[in-house]
Amino acid sequence: MTNSELLTAADVELMQELAQRITAIRPELVNSDAAYGELAWNWGKGHAAQGASWRKRLWFDGESLVAWGWAQLPRRVTRNDGSVKDVTGAYLAYQVHPDHAELVDEVIDWYETTAGNLERTVLPGVADEFGLERWAARGYETDPDALGDTGSWTQLNERDLVDVEEPVLPGGYHFRTADEAGPAAAVQAHVDAWAPSVYSAESYEGVRRTAAYRGDLHVLVEAPDGTMACSAIMWLDEVNKTAEFEPVGTHPGYRRLGLARAMLLHGMRLARDAGATHMTVACLGAPGHPSARGLYHGVGFRELSRDAPLIKFPSAG
Repeated sequence: MTNSELLTAADVELMQELAQRITAIRPELVNSDAAYGELAWNWGKGHAAQGASWRKRLWFDGESLVAWGWAQLPRRVTRNDGSVKDVTGAYLAYQVHPDHAELVDEVIDWYETTAGNLERTVLPGVADEFGLERWAARGYETDPDALGDTGSWTQLNERDLVDVEEPVLPGGYHFRTADEAGPAAAVQAHVDAWAPSVYSAESYEGVRRTAAYRGDLHVLVEAPDGTMACSAIMWLDEVNKTAEFEPVGTHPGYRRLGLARAMLLHGMRLARDAGATHMTVACLGAPGHPSARGLYHGVGFRELSRDAPLIKFPSAG
């Protein structure tokens, strides 16, 4: 059984449940955009503004979802500084349960039909040897730009929560939650950290609508002047007792003060109190992006898996 239409919140919950089942048996096969928290974050922040360019297809075995594809087609993106970016290619996020690995061919067929003769990109994981073979057989090749020294490929990092050191903030700084700080402060913290950004109050409302979001696990650091200088959302997968940081960001005027390190440690302790025994966080893995990787490794994370970015160029004619 399959279906194909715009992606809904109910679809995302099914996709998260598949992520939970794969995480339980083969966590290294969960693609970078297919993690439990990443799905909620990506759908929540973008569906209001970009959802019309999203297409999905779901594959079921009986009542159980076993594969999905989420195609993101050409669109115009307006950032909150007024700048505009035209996205002219197609991108596919997808996941296939390892017991149904042969469905990757159907995923590729659907993506090819949906995207047509556009530039097409996709991010399988390096651990998915079968999937990589099938993509290569259909003309997809390693994306040289994505894999360069300043490329956009990501790695997933993990650590356990047995021994998490005490966080230390500079004097006058305080931990807050989004429940305490309120929506306006939570949105501003993200916009400040990631400017220029497409994030908005509407984006945050979408995030809050996802079933996985918890305001008490959305942590911030408040500066002495009242600025929310640092923020991170944690997504708790209660089935696997694991939590994911996504996103993590610091206001450029408050960097190199140890705020992000303290916030991550504080967040891990909150996640542990909420029932998690394991934590993950993704970062850019290329050599030219050492900052986030150094931050996460400095608080005990180590690489679990990484992307293998692929591209297929339009055919001539």
